[in-house]
Parts: sequence; C-alpha cells; structure tokens
Amino acid sequence: MDVRYAFFALVAFVAMLLVGWFWLKPQSPPKPQRAASTLPEPCRDMTFEGVAYIVCQIDPRAYAISLTRVDRQGRPYGSLAAFDRAMAEEGTPALLAMNAGMYHEGLGPVGLFVENGREETPLNTENGQGNFFLKPNGVFFVRADGSAAVLETSAYASAAPEVAYATQSGPMLVIEGKIHPRFEPDGTSRYIRNGVGVRKDGLVMLAISRTPVSLGRFARLFRNALECPNALFLDGGISSLSDGRNMLVGGKDPVGPILAVRKR
Repeated sequence: MDVRYAFFALVAFVAMLLVGWFWLKPQSPPKPQRAASTLPEPCRDMTFEGVAYIVCQIDPRAYAISLTRVDRQGRPYGSLAAFDRAMAEEGTPALLAMNAGMYHEGLGPVGLFVENGREETPLNTENGQGNFFLKPNGVFFVRADGSAAVLETSAYASAAPEVAYATQSGPMLVIEGKIHPRFEPDGTSRYIRNGVGVRKDGLVMLAISRTPVSLGRFARLFRNALECPNALFLDGGISSLSDGRNMLVGGKDPVGPILAVRKR
C-alpha cells in the first residue's frame, strides 16, 4: 500500500471518530438565564441625551397618588424600605414609592406638606441657600378627585387650590414650558435626581435618573421628552424608587416626604 495513501486514510478515520464522539457525547444543559428585573407596570426604562432613566407615566383615573411622611405612631418612616415594610404589614402595599421633597434634620418638610387634606407645614416663601430656595420653586399637589398639577409657588399661593395632598420643593425644572432661568445647559453639579411633572392631558410623569445628571439636562427630559409644561425637582443625591418590595434605585439614604402610587 502506498505510504501516503495509508497516512491520509488514517487521518480520515481519526477525524470520523472525533466527529462521532462530539455528536454522541452527553450535552451539558444550558445555563439558566438570569431574569431581567421588572419595573412597576406604569414605568419604563428610557434614555435621553445619553442618560438612563426610569420614567413612570401615571394616569390618575387608573392610579391613586398619595403623599405621606409618618407612621401610625407619628414617627417618620425615614426610608422607602421602612415604608414598604409598614405597608406590607398593613396589607396596603404601594405599586411604587419615591422620595417626594426636601426635609430638615429631623425629616420634617422644608416647605408645604399636606396629607389627607391636613396641612402639616405651611407654604414656604422665604429666601435661603440650597436647591429648595433656587427660585422659582413650586408645589406638586393632588386634588380630592385624584387629578394633579404642578404650580410655581407664587402661582399656587394665588390660586389657593383645595388639595388632598401637596409637597413643596425646588427648584422648578420647567415653568410654563420654559427651563428654569438659573440652569446651565449641562452644569457640573451632577447627582442621581428625581422629579415630577404633569402633562396637559393630566398624566403625571415621575422620573429618576439611573446615573448622575445635571439640572439642565434633567429639566429638558421633562420639557422635551415627557412633554410637561410644568415640572418640579424633588431631590438629588438621596433620590430613591421602590416597587413596593424592592429598591430599584437608591435606598441607602434617609427620606422625608414619600410619594406612593397604588391601583384604584
């Protein structure tokens, strides 16, 4: 037999054995894929100008929005996790919860706070330092019929609406379709931030950034992408969002006022 022929025949035979072994050997089961974390049903992930957000579109006809701060014993919840635990124990878990305004050292509201029609702290029109006093600031409020709005503080004082819930914060992000006049287009002060706006059709838009963002860019999210003629900054650095059970963003810092959303 020709030596070269024998060599090629041997190579072909070994190759056939290898192919057969590959196809007949037991196959390892595929590794289970880790399930992607789900957002509450009115919420979605969104990217705007390169920044990732969670945006929640709340229709007041389908969802009830409330504001709270203290438990049944009058003690501040202090965190979204504590609020979620308390609501679960009471059998009234929220669909989502978010920090909803700035607070003093003892977690008391800096500005107006109304819960269930009772005014806990009055409208704050003073001047001072910090984001709250970067005027114009404003008020997010919910009427007895569940409809909501955002108004600049002086406009709120003039209108004196009857409200079921209200929280004052600052600065305004968008005022009658215009970005806050003190904002740079993309300033160097950047934090995880959250805010609230209301569209002309009455839909309430909640947003929280997943990464640090400037006030200017955050304001444009509400005006340009979410189509809110008025929007209010709620806080930065301590911003948190939960789905009633788990923290989706933040959660390590204290919170004062809390915004909760439930199905009607």
